[in-house]
Amino acid sequence: MTELPMASISSRKGLLAISPILVFLVFYVVVSVIVNDFYKMPLAVALLMASAWGVVILRGKPLARRVDIFSREAGSSGVMYMIWIFLLAGAFAALAKEIGSVEATVNLALKWLPGEMLIPGLFLASCFISLAIGTSVGTVVALTPLAVELAQTEAGSVPFFVAVVLGGAFFGDNLSFISDTTIAATRTQGCKMNDKFKANLWIVLPAALASLVFYIILGAKVPETEISEVGNPWLVLPYLIIIATAIAGINVTVVLSIGIVATLLIAVSSGYDLLQLFGFMGAGIDSVGNLVIVTLLAAGMLGLIKAAGGIDYILQVLTRRINGARGAMASIAFLVSIVNLCTANNTVAILTVGSLAKEISDRFGIDPRKAASVLDTCSCIVQSLIPYGAQTLLATGLAGISPAAPWGYMYYSWSLIVAVALSIIFRYPRRLNRR
Repeated sequence: MTELPMASISSRKGLLAISPILVFLVFYVVVSVIVNDFYKMPLAVALLMASAWGVVILRGKPLARRVDIFSREAGSSGVMYMIWIFLLAGAFAALAKEIGSVEATVNLALKWLPGEMLIPGLFLASCFISLAIGTSVGTVVALTPLAVELAQTEAGSVPFFVAVVLGGAFFGDNLSFISDTTIAATRTQGCKMNDKFKANLWIVLPAALASLVFYIILGAKVPETEISEVGNPWLVLPYLIIIATAIAGINVTVVLSIGIVATLLIAVSSGYDLLQLFGFMGAGIDSVGNLVIVTLLAAGMLGLIKAAGGIDYILQVLTRRINGARGAMASIAFLVSIVNLCTANNTVAILTVGSLAKEISDRFGIDPRKAASVLDTCSCIVQSLIPYGAQTLLATGLAGISPAAPWGYMYYSWSLIVAVALSIIFRYPRRLNRR
């Protein structure tokens, strides 16, 4: 047994520090399960209750200072950047839908893809785009409106189609060389990106293939759909521009801005009134209002948890007793997962526990490539499953469904959990085991 030195935090103080998460889970998850409806309990109300509790339990500081901590975290540059994306995505999605771009793009996809390949095709497209652009958010922006229209056209489940996109989006977020999580994981563990990519494939690829096979089986049951005429082919251009500029690696806010301008130009040339188009954009921005509120509340609440010592307590508990290489790998997986649960940001979670994970891997002879892979993969798993994660909020906001609705359909994430567990238990790939 090896113990890692860490400043001691009492169990009472630590549990109190992380109690806002428990309050949130009780108000949102437990209540929703009891009434058997995740639409009944508004996510914003559950987060408001948890945030208020977080302000109450933060001891040793005047009330004004506690509120200031909440406000500073809620208004951080990272949160504001995400809100910019939400607003632009809402404006673009509404504009493209109202002028017929979404319908035209879906009809084009139906024309070229057989019905049984729509679901696996959507998953592969999401995997490819996210791998190319290195961001799950950009993939969600590009494909969610199309997924929703496909689901409605095929009389399918909207949450299921959204979950297909989310799964593929996190595939690339986990593996891409230009992903923030890849950069953070490799830098903190001291390994090369291409080496981490090769090690990561042993965990990720089986889960992706298993999901793809499942989607092919489900796709075979999709009935033939009568295809409408594409109509004005120029209406497809906004989505082609979005996908092409995203793959080119352009910043997602610039991608959305270009998409909005292109859509406006096409719509005006087709006879739409400019003020009418601005009205569409305004309605789209209004539609993400609740999404913005939830993002602010979640960020503020998680900032209070960190200020109260909640993150430090979690690190202390999970590193108190570690036995052997398997226990060390499991502790790294749990560390980044729990911290991600409390920060709702996979990159921040990796950076928070990265140095500690490096110390654990060095002491127990774990190859840094494998440590980096587990850090990145587990953070992406949690980020994809929490209903208050930015990607899920954005996808469900664009789809007009509950943030918890895709949860049961996240087959790629569930497969990835099994793959990570097996890689720890059987310590594969074997060539990465130092001892």
